[in-house]
Amino acid sequence: MNGNITDTTKKRHFYGWQALCGASLVYFTECGITYYAYGVLLPAMCGEYGWSRAAVGAGLSVCVLSYGLPSPLIGISIARFGPRANVICGSLLVILGLVAMSTMRAIWQLYLFYGIMVGLGGGFAGYIASTTVVNNWFIRKRSLAMGLLMSAGGVAGFFFPLLTTGLISTIGLQMTWPVLAMTQLVCGLLIGGVVLIRDGPENLGQTPDGVLSLHASEVKEHATHRSRIYQSPVEWQFKEALRPPTTWLIAAVCSANSFSVVTVTSHQVAYLTDIGFSPLVAAITLGMIPAASTVGQLGFGMLGTRFEVGSLAIAGCLLQVIALLILSTAKTLFLIYAYAVLFGISYGGLIVALPLYVGAYYGRTHYAQILGLVLSLTFVADATGPIMAGAIHDTLGTYIPAFLIITAFSMVGLICAILARPPSRSH
Repeated sequence: MNGNITDTTKKRHFYGWQALCGASLVYFTECGITYYAYGVLLPAMCGEYGWSRAAVGAGLSVCVLSYGLPSPLIGISIARFGPRANVICGSLLVILGLVAMSTMRAIWQLYLFYGIMVGLGGGFAGYIASTTVVNNWFIRKRSLAMGLLMSAGGVAGFFFPLLTTGLISTIGLQMTWPVLAMTQLVCGLLIGGVVLIRDGPENLGQTPDGVLSLHASEVKEHATHRSRIYQSPVEWQFKEALRPPTTWLIAAVCSANSFSVVTVTSHQVAYLTDIGFSPLVAAITLGMIPAASTVGQLGFGMLGTRFEVGSLAIAGCLLQVIALLILSTAKTLFLIYAYAVLFGISYGGLIVALPLYVGAYYGRTHYAQILGLVLSLTFVADATGPIMAGAIHDTLGTYIPAFLIITAFSMVGLICAILARPPSRSH
């Protein structure tokens, strides 16, 4: 009897990789539409409606806040209804917002349709839901799967600006919005959410990583014996995760990374042109960061199968500090490009580190809720950094003090990464 069950299990195809493809497709469209395409859409909207760059830029700020601040609520929703339902509902809201953008005539509509509807929908459909799918399906190969998922966002950084530029130049701004909505419908909702994503292996009678076992306890034992990588031996409750300092140290690491990335990239082009580099060089440097981040995402994902996430996070923070010091002092093209490569690799690696931290240290059961809490703090950093850097430049006429402050934040992140050990329930 047991032999027949085992034979059947061996023949059953492990569905986790299809679920990963679905999550990656959702994350690809969500990153591209809610973030990367906006750099092309912003000047087009300014030219079409005669609005200022500050007014249109505020649309992205509203979108970022709508995406990130409800993260604890998104985590609760995913824990209750599953990531697939949230992907479908969130994608529908994004589609409605994009279609409504084609009727936009007033600036408040930008803030409502794109800032709130697209941002909130992207938050429910995107990062937390996609990483929850991966965390549910993988334990031993979690870092590799998470690296592949995150690299989809880097690919979106190449694809969506080119797509959006081509659409605006050929069919105009107003018709671009429905095409983006159709992209979200086909890729994010139908193929990614409806066809490919399944919430977890238990729904299909399987186990994480496709381990040939019928019991969750045996899966955990298998993962422990087959890997030197730390995996929490217990499933943490959400309230329990609030107690150990490790949770807040992880939040500090990820907030420092987010603060640095958003602040620097939002002012990088202006800084490079201020110190004498051409707009073309400034644009190339900016484009190198998402390219290098893909290398960091895949590299950290593969290394995560052999090294602890804490060690990788320390390396990523150290690399980021070095990159920021280069940026603050560089005067040659070689050093500027070196900064972009190092900064992109560190950025990509630390993006992968966040879900790996939560999955490895706290388990699968309340992953979405714990991640939602940590993620909400990073978006507060996102919102404050660019304003701080702009105010310093307006007051002092230089970005150098702002970049030194950013570097100091990254150093704090490095220290927190060193201190962030696996948590204990004794706290």
